[in-house]
Parts: sequence; structure tokens; C-alpha cells
Amino acid sequence: MEAVQDARVVVTGAGGGIGAALARRFAAEGARVVVNDLDAAKAKAVADDIGGIAVPGDASAVVDEAREALGGTVDVYCANAGVGSGGTEAADESVWALAWDVNVMAHVRAAHALLPDWLERGRGRFVSTVSAAGLLTMIGAAPYSVTKHGAYAFAEWLSLTYRHRGVTVHAICPQGVRTDMLTASGSAGELVLTPTAIEPEDVADALFKGIEEDRFLILPHPEVAAYYQARAAEPDRWLRGMNRLQRQWEEGNAR
Repeated sequence: MEAVQDARVVVTGAGGGIGAALARRFAAEGARVVVNDLDAAKAKAVADDIGGIAVPGDASAVVDEAREALGGTVDVYCANAGVGSGGTEAADESVWALAWDVNVMAHVRAAHALLPDWLERGRGRFVSTVSAAGLLTMIGAAPYSVTKHGAYAFAEWLSLTYRHRGVTVHAICPQGVRTDMLTASGSAGELVLTPTAIEPEDVADALFKGIEEDRFLILPHPEVAAYYQARAAEPDRWLRGMNRLQRQWEEGNAR
């Protein structure tokens, strides 16, 4: 794909799952890829597999080291690292803080570090792995749902603010994807996400189709568009339906 061939790309959270699939696809399309993950061994394994560069560590602070590893420039940044924090309003504040820091502020910090160069050059591509939970919500996971709404809002804000200056933004919003995060989602994930779960490679395919079509919103599960429309058009009806799902989950856990 011409848009990414020879591009210098960073993918955070790329030691497995969606991130690894994105890193592999970018490399297959001719990009030079930095693979970032907290787990240094996983980052190295993926980087070695694709001929990329492993830059392990916190996704919130990877831009400078990744840019240096790529020879001074980042063309595409995939803010993919995330945490799937479950719980209600009663979740410990440390859980809320971690979800906010990883799911939202890591994106903000990356954009802050990348934008001066991108705006000067008049081009750059920011890919945010959000979730359908950022458009809708997810039962049993208040910290995750709230912060994914924040991630989507930030991606939207980046796009509307800088698109006329050459910055392209994509927000990827899948439902269930067969990753460790889906496994960790427990009974709520089994009820809501597992029945229609897709492979990480399907998410990469959806992104690249979206890049080709120059689309902001990437929906690997196309049905999410109808759910999003229903939520906006008839919010009370949508909330009643989600509450039925919540009750179904509660009843299943009570057995």
C-alpha cells in the first residue's frame, strides 16, 4: 500500500494480540516498524519475526526512543496499548487511574510529542485502538468503558483539529477480538463479546481497508455502526436493552 510503504511506524502494546497483528501487517506492506511492549521478551520476539526494532517500555514515554531508532522520524503512530479494567464505580482509585493513564493519557502524551514534527512536515498518521466500548459501553467494566470513551473523544478531537494540516487519524473500534484481554474479561466477555469475536488479523485488515478509503472510524464489526446509530437516535430504548443484558449477566453469575 502506497500510503505506508517505506513509512516509519510505531506500534505500542505490540507484543501480542491486535498490536502484533498491526506490526506484522505494516511490515508486510513495506514499513519499518518499532515494536513496543512492556514485556521486553515479547517485543523482541515480534520485532525479530518481522525484521523490526524492539523498543520495550511504557507506551507513555516511547516516542523519543522510537523516533531515534527510526532515524529521526515517525510517520505512523499506533496507540494500541490498553488495559481492560473491569469493575464498577466502586473499583479502587488505582484501577481508575491506571485505566485513565494507559487508555487515554498515553495517547495524549504521544500526540504531544509527535505533533510538532508532523505539523511542520504537513503529514502524519495517528492510529488509536479504541474499542466498540468507546462508542457504546461494556457491562461490568466501568473504568474500561469510561476511558475508552475518552480515547475515542481524543482521537475525534485530533482529527477535527489537525486534518487540514495533514494529520490523518483513525479510530479502531472492534468488539470482541481473540486476545488475552478477551480471556481476561471473564463472564461478561463470554456473554457479550465471545459469540462474535474475530481474530487480531481481521482488525489489521479493517484498518488497512480504512487507510485505503481514508476513513476515520474503523469498524471491524460492521454491525457496531447500527448499534451506534440506535444509541444516538433512541438512547432510552438502547439503555433498556443494555440493562436487559446487564440483568442477564447478573442472573447467570448468581447461578
